[in-house]
Amino acid sequence: MKYFLPLCLLFFSTPLFSQNLKSNSKAISPLASYSQIWNEIKYSSCNTAVNATYLSKNEKDVIYILNLIRLYPALFNKTVLAKYPSVSGKYYLLMDSFYYISLVKTLQKMDARNILYSDSTCFISAKCHAYYSGITGYVGHERKTQDCIRKEKFLGECCDYGNYDALNIVLSLLIDEGVPSLGHRKICLSTYYTKIGVSIQPHTGYSNNAVLDFYN
Repeated sequence: MKYFLPLCLLFFSTPLFSQNLKSNSKAISPLASYSQIWNEIKYSSCNTAVNATYLSKNEKDVIYILNLIRLYPALFNKTVLAKYPSVSGKYYLLMDSFYYISLVKTLQKMDARNILYSDSTCFISAKCHAYYSGITGYVGHERKTQDCIRKEKFLGECCDYGNYDALNIVLSLLIDEGVPSLGHRKICLSTYYTKIGVSIQPHTGYSNNAVLDFYN
């Protein structure tokens, strides 16, 4: 039974630079370009997918960034979210956006959440849906092939279109522009989930699509 199936979000297509991530004490955080504080070793515990060989760099970074936001919302708000409108090239759009402003307020008062761990079966579910959505140009949550129906495993799912960079994907879902229910934000910040699968695949209509499948 599905926990929540939000509307898919079409937002932010501006690529944002990423840093290389190493699994050692000198690792470069995907948020380091916003503040070097994120390179401190204590934050590397959020990189729970670092050894998931089935994930790409960007897919690992989606999980890493989500965990950083979930555990350190106020710091993320101050060092990243405050700068994001200018860096993304969406300054006037975001600064006038109810959805962006509401995310700022949410993170200001949010307590730390539990950490998310990469799950291979959730990844298989997400990859199948992202792949077939991409080659057919589909937008939505319904599995269109028997193969993807068999592999489906999620209690909450977020789909994003038009982004490839991990931070852009995460903030697209958290800002949730044009989604009154804020369904994507609620899923991404929910304490109900402990597992996640992430797949980013090419899309014939939007260049890229990302599927995030959550489980408990």
